[in-house]
Amino acid sequence: MGKESADKGRDGIDFGKARIAPLFNSIFYPTLLSMVFASLFTVADGIFVGRGVGSNALAAINIVSPLFLITTGLALMFGVGVSVVASIHLSHNNHKAANINVTQAFAVATLLMAVITVVVYVFRIPFLRLLGSSDALLPLCQDYLLPVLPGCICIVVQMIGTFVIRLDGSPKFAASLEIFPGLLNIFLDWLFVFPMQMGIAGSAIASSLSCAVAAGIVVWYMIFGARTVQLCRLKGSLTSLKLTARNVGYMARSGFSSMLGELAMSMVLLTGNYVFIRALGEDGVAAFSVACYLYPIVFMINNSVAQSAQPIISYNYGAGNRYRVQRAFRVSFSTATVCGVLTTTFLTLCTKPLVGLFLEAGTPAYEIAIGGLPLFAYSAIFFAMNVAIIGYFQSTEQNTRATLCMLFRGLIFLVPAFILMPKFLFPQGMWLAVPVAECMTLGVILLTNRGIISR
Repeated sequence: MGKESADKGRDGIDFGKARIAPLFNSIFYPTLLSMVFASLFTVADGIFVGRGVGSNALAAINIVSPLFLITTGLALMFGVGVSVVASIHLSHNNHKAANINVTQAFAVATLLMAVITVVVYVFRIPFLRLLGSSDALLPLCQDYLLPVLPGCICIVVQMIGTFVIRLDGSPKFAASLEIFPGLLNIFLDWLFVFPMQMGIAGSAIASSLSCAVAAGIVVWYMIFGARTVQLCRLKGSLTSLKLTARNVGYMARSGFSSMLGELAMSMVLLTGNYVFIRALGEDGVAAFSVACYLYPIVFMINNSVAQSAQPIISYNYGAGNRYRVQRAFRVSFSTATVCGVLTTTFLTLCTKPLVGLFLEAGTPAYEIAIGGLPLFAYSAIFFAMNVAIIGYFQSTEQNTRATLCMLFRGLIFLVPAFILMPKFLFPQGMWLAVPVAECMTLGVILLTNRGIISR
């Protein structure tokens, strides 16, 4: 295969020569659509369970939810890692190395997730106790956990597949991996929870089946539809195993900060719940839960910017084309900034209808959320800028910088902000903790990487 065909994928995408702005947009809009849909499907899933089964069922899903953070964190680490590494190989026209990396990512990540699911199944009672399940919730937690475990393996295949398929030049097909299974999940949720009265287990089965369909589509594409990057046979010799271990370590380093980003989002939820319940009781936690439902949408919108720029930046970084690298970063950063401003504006102007979706008007929790959500909304602006810059660090193999930035925004600044801010400004300080942490992270990035935005 020649250089020209290496540069171009199924949708005619030329990472090495096409104009940067149209190239970015051709990837960004399908990616944005799929990620927003994925977030909305999660909200819809919660609505079906809450109305069809009850509040204890929602609590049980929350107990099990850290398993999903482990799953998506593992998938993002390998998905981002293989996309960065394979992009660089493709820029050197080294298709064999790219294919080996892709195959290794799928094989190792799937194997690791399979081991995790077996361990969780065998030790499911201690695992659920560790996550905080009470005696009353334990049967519901088991009813949800057991059917959803196979789906976790499928999620890994699905998420890695979206990165690889996007790298193969098919962003629209990659978007379908979120949209079509998501629509299927909503239908099956309704079918199993309401007409068939299968309870919380029905919701888990619906999720696993929809993820299995998505994983099946990925496998079909990689076998029959892929052009630039394809699966290949891995050798079982000792030398090949050592090479696999080295490549996997390289991919893990490249994608580790993405896994930290997933954990950073969980820290927002865990630390916020702790602070709000101590200060404002259950009404405070209920109010904060509105922000927690909306935060993943903010995360998905801005993460779509970074993921869309990544193959362009990595490809041209590997090719040594510094101008195209910097041009792609400027486009992604400006897009992220616009998305952040629009998101903050939307959350601020639409506070009442958004809160009304979750809480009844006039209740204490509703009033707390109405006063706090506009303050929390400012986090979207700084979050957008941080994610764009961290994505640039990942795409250019500046893994230490990317990891440190994630630690700053997800732990080093976040936890102290949640603890200290309410002492100086109550109750507004609790809502401003996340914006302050994101703002401080951006400040550190700009001070330690002077000129990064103006390059």
